[in-house]
Amino acid sequence: MKLSKVLLLPLLTIALISCDNNNDTTEIDPPATYDFTRNGASSVSFTGQTTRIQMAAELTSAMMDFDNTTEELLLEMYRNETANGGDADPFQNPDLNDATKNIKGKVAASADYFSSNSQLSAEIKNQFELWLTAQVEEVFPNENSVAAPGQPGQIADGQSTRYVNGKGFEYNQLVGKSLIGALMADQMLNNYLSTSVLDAGTNREDNNDGTLSEGSNYTNMEHKWDEAYGYLFGNADNPSNPTFGEGNGFLNTYLGRVDSDEDFAGIAQETFEAFILGRAAIEAGAYDIRDEQAQIIRENISTVIAVRAIYYLQYGKNALEQSSPDYGAAFHDLSEAYGFMYSLKFSRVPNSDSPYLTSQEIDGMLAQLTSGDGLWDIGTNALDEMSETIAAQFDFTVEQAAN
Repeated sequence: MKLSKVLLLPLLTIALISCDNNNDTTEIDPPATYDFTRNGASSVSFTGQTTRIQMAAELTSAMMDFDNTTEELLLEMYRNETANGGDADPFQNPDLNDATKNIKGKVAASADYFSSNSQLSAEIKNQFELWLTAQVEEVFPNENSVAAPGQPGQIADGQSTRYVNGKGFEYNQLVGKSLIGALMADQMLNNYLSTSVLDAGTNREDNNDGTLSEGSNYTNMEHKWDEAYGYLFGNADNPSNPTFGEGNGFLNTYLGRVDSDEDFAGIAQETFEAFILGRAAIEAGAYDIRDEQAQIIRENISTVIAVRAIYYLQYGKNALEQSSPDYGAAFHDLSEAYGFMYSLKFSRVPNSDSPYLTSQEIDGMLAQLTSGDGLWDIGTNALDEMSETIAAQFDFTVEQAAN
């Protein structure tokens, strides 16, 4: 299978469109990279997104520092309540300690999914805190214990050592992979690319008139689109022309990995080009074109999350099916699968207001993974059923996602 493509390359050369703010034909001539300027200076800004990606990377790393990490430290890295002069400096990067941003405030916080459901937003925010606390309370004291059903501890995975809870899960993988959806995809797909955010207030009028945000070199609409871009490429070495799959361990990493599969080849470039064309369309006032690119991005990012959920479910199943089950490898893969499945709650079907699977459907599958002794006694047939349930909502098969 190859992805169905909107032919972006001709559009990225020159697009002739009719804008919705007048009847004139407008020429869009997008750049080859995500470089946009006004008055000789860049009009692109997504510093907040870069900051949160870096905070998340330090947080998941600190979860594995048995010698120095405390519950208070992990919660502070998540909440960042002592920024700018507080008593604690939780981050190794001093710029993050000076930042007023935090991870928690943007988890499950999109306009489209959570503006009218503050209770669910709070529950999701709190779930991450429960995982952080459990890492310290359950796993840390059992660093040198051998993991067994109901017993947290260490388990071998080839040359690596994994540290799991009593049900076999790695909390650092649950946190890291679930943030891909609850923070990055939710903010991208359901907030900054949403017409409710892009067109909020007088944004269209201001964008048409070239009215800039106070003290900035961009319109508010341009900035919202840039912030969506930042959650994907904001921590790349060269964000305007990123390498797909650069290793921050979050969305760009897995966009690159999915793109390297011949069944999904081109998904990374298509997503990158959709961001460029959408931003250029904003400058031209071509809002129909802008919204078409947002739908492409929603489909592609949701696809990446679903592919990796199935990939890890299948790799975990394969490790369990060996004549001598490789529990370490299986538990590592299935912990990642759990996080990607959790992230599917924040996916977005194009031209809809809904994820590809409901929270109830996903929670039902996650409950199967955690029931009883959890991963110690999960059946491989159940892993196949979960994989098929996810794939059925997308235009690819389990086999294509698993290779």
